[in-house]
Amino acid sequence: MTVVQRAGVCCPVPPPSRCSSACGMKPDVRDKKPNPYTLNLIPQTPYPKPQTPNNMNHKPNDYQLLDSGDGRKLERFGEFILARPCSQAVWKPSLSNAEWAAANATFDRSDGNQWHNRGNLPLEWQINVAGIEFILSGTDFGHLGIFPEQQAQWQWLQKTVGELNAKRGAPLRILNLFAYSGGSTLAAALAGAHLCHLDASKGMVQWARRNAEVNGLKDHPIRWIVDDAHKFLCREARRAVKYDAIILDPPTFGRGQNNEMYKIEQDLPETLHLCCQLLSDSPAFMLLSAHTPGYSPVVLANVLSQSMAKHKGTTSAGEMLLTGDPSVLPTPCGVYARWISGL
Repeated sequence: MTVVQRAGVCCPVPPPSRCSSACGMKPDVRDKKPNPYTLNLIPQTPYPKPQTPNNMNHKPNDYQLLDSGDGRKLERFGEFILARPCSQAVWKPSLSNAEWAAANATFDRSDGNQWHNRGNLPLEWQINVAGIEFILSGTDFGHLGIFPEQQAQWQWLQKTVGELNAKRGAPLRILNLFAYSGGSTLAAALAGAHLCHLDASKGMVQWARRNAEVNGLKDHPIRWIVDDAHKFLCREARRAVKYDAIILDPPTFGRGQNNEMYKIEQDLPETLHLCCQLLSDSPAFMLLSAHTPGYSPVVLANVLSQSMAKHKGTTSAGEMLLTGDPSVLPTPCGVYARWISGL
């Protein structure tokens, strides 16, 4: 694990931002019935890692959920243990107060966004999760540059992309929207896909590019785009650009660089409609995730199935979970839905 010592308590890495806005195009209203889907509400079983030249999946997992409860979660990120808010954890913690107090640093929102003992953390450090190297840093909003609840999706991407590349005899072309620090981009790239990575935050795209470098992907075919998601999708449609698969993790609410507003309950159907316009004639999959309170796996499965109704395939959905040892209660942190082609 690589550690860079902190000089002071201010993190120079820009805080995460996952924003987009509408471009005025209206989604299709279809009378077709949605495709059947299966609903999986249990943690995803880790998949075998594809054996590719760039694969780094022989390294141990440096993330672990240690405990949760009373609206908080206690997590290990490499050598450092952090306590942060978790609104879903309405149960009681299993560990003692003393064990929680031993965390290297804590973050809370009880009196505004505030770190405690942030100086105990280095400026940045590096961990491996699901075979992917991540550079972490404590931001002013309590984020670290990784959402570990996505690791089952990263494992699924590596397995699925590796298999589809071999089946098709050519690298999949994948678009990753609201791509944050690049976990899904890197998972697909390590399996051999060609990527377009988009986020509205220049700082996050820079962060993702650094993550690519530490994974040996500096020269891999990845387009790095800083833009509003809907504006970009509209431009790609006018250019007749096509992708074999699309990954997206839209925010509950966000604002772009030019104050464009995105609200998932209003804009998600249009986002999916615009995405479908960019799919190739033989799309491979669509992976949708969300961290919006009230959005269940059924909600995401329904909206994704309707969007992909003209394509032959199946949809599965479930909760994204933070996990640790078998004795540690799993903690839900969002939901996902996957559409995969039946061809």
